[in-house]
Amino acid sequence: MRVLFVCTGNICRSPAAHAVFEAAARSAGLLATVDSAGTGSWHIGELPDPRARAEGARRGYRLDHRARKLRPADFDVFDLLIAMDRSHLETLTSLAPAGRQGRLVLFRTFDPAADGELDVLDPYYDNDGAFSGMFDVIERAAPALLARVAPRVPVAGVYR
Repeated sequence: MRVLFVCTGNICRSPAAHAVFEAAARSAGLLATVDSAGTGSWHIGELPDPRARAEGARRGYRLDHRARKLRPADFDVFDLLIAMDRSHLETLTSLAPAGRQGRLVLFRTFDPAADGELDVLDPYYDNDGAFSGMFDVIERAAPALLARVAPRVPVAGVYR
């Protein structure tokens, strides 16, 4: 399975989901290619936001991905392209070649506590607590996403 997480600049939400899901897949013994990208090019080549890296490290994740922009080839390479919020899903939908829309999914649809909120909120312009909240959402949704990707693999809890 090949999974791509997509957010705006590829320095907060998508690299965090990338790290959490990669750890979950590894913990479940699943061979998966996991990557992340941004819809914009502002941060290409940069490491994730220091606050995301700090919160990830506090939770046992290593965020060392270098930001990159979404590429047209990603729609062919990845089995699932996972949008971190509805605006990313709209962008993916508008860019997806014919027949590839079925590969697009909104990440928060896997969050059992979403309660109608479908966006993983962008913590970039917020305080450190927003990064903790972002990881809480991602860790809640990762097991259900993993269950969709590998329905026969037992999945539970947070993976570190």
